Amino acid sequence: MSFLTLDLNLLRVFDAVMTEQNLTRAASRLAMTQPAVSNALRRLRDALGDELLIRTAHGVKPTPRAENLWPSVRRALSELEEAIEPEQTFDIASAQTTFRMAMADATAALWLPSLVRSIEREAPGIMVRMVPLTTREPRPMLLRGDIDLAVGFFPGVVAQLAGGQQNVSVSPIRHEQLYSGRYVCVMRKNHPLAGRELTVDSYCAANHVLVSFSGRAHGLVDEALAQLGRERRILLTVNQFFTAGRVVATSDLIMVLPQHLIASTGMPGGSLVMKELPFAMPNMHIDLLWHERDTRSPAHKWLRAHLSGTTRETMTKAGIVPVA
Repeated sequence: MSFLTLDLNLLRVFDAVMTEQNLTRAASRLAMTQPAVSNALRRLRDALGDELLIRTAHGVKPTPRAENLWPSVRRALSELEEAIEPEQTFDIASAQTTFRMAMADATAALWLPSLVRSIEREAPGIMVRMVPLTTREPRPMLLRGDIDLAVGFFPGVVAQLAGGQQNVSVSPIRHEQLYSGRYVCVMRKNHPLAGRELTVDSYCAANHVLVSFSGRAHGLVDEALAQLGRERRILLTVNQFFTAGRVVATSDLIMVLPQHLIASTGMPGGSLVMKELPFAMPNMHIDLLWHERDTRSPAHKWLRAHLSGTTRETMTKAGIVPVA
């Protein structure tokens, strides 16, 4: 294969398929038919002498050669796109678009009021549709285009994206950390433990409520306790922080949650007690995830900049100082 004889249009098709990880979505992105996309991939395979993309039940899987090739192709095409079509001035006041976002209820309660105020003030043509976040793995929703953006605690996803693990270099998912905070234990004001030092023994002896999207009665706290050879009794699991807050405020169950989410649980400030955990827990991080296809979208950039820029304001209103 000679680069001089290579049809460079094939690289555009390759980039779209790598970005979408699905032939049908890539064809739609390129305004081509799926057979035309398949034919272009076949020609590129013949030219490079590699299978490049292997069909699977969920889309396509890149070969090692494709993984090594795509970052260079993506970078070159991005530079050409910027040179040929420089980004025009974006007028948010006249933008007409709908964003689909996934967040947990407590996270949405913190970030959405500020976003809505900005839309009312700056962007009357923008609409937002919230999608339930029921998993710590939102990448499939982003890949399918079900959502435009996910905000939440995604430790496994971010560790893969940031840690240089296999396939990360070719992942079309991008991320940005919005906030780093700490976990605390909360209970009602008149709880038997409210006026005492919280020890590992007293903590484990209490009944607990756990916010679990999956309903599985095991979380990061249980992993930390297991390191100490201890365990707790989870009497109740719920899938909303607001529900958990109502339970804690009216029972002897206690709960561990990120400090910044206390205000989102609906628990009146004077009715609860916050205590430091008697064992070590890593900080939690709220991250912003989106798809590469939206990176240069002016409207999407406005949304990401808003969420990033208002983080400190949001945390301050919640009475929290973000962890550095």
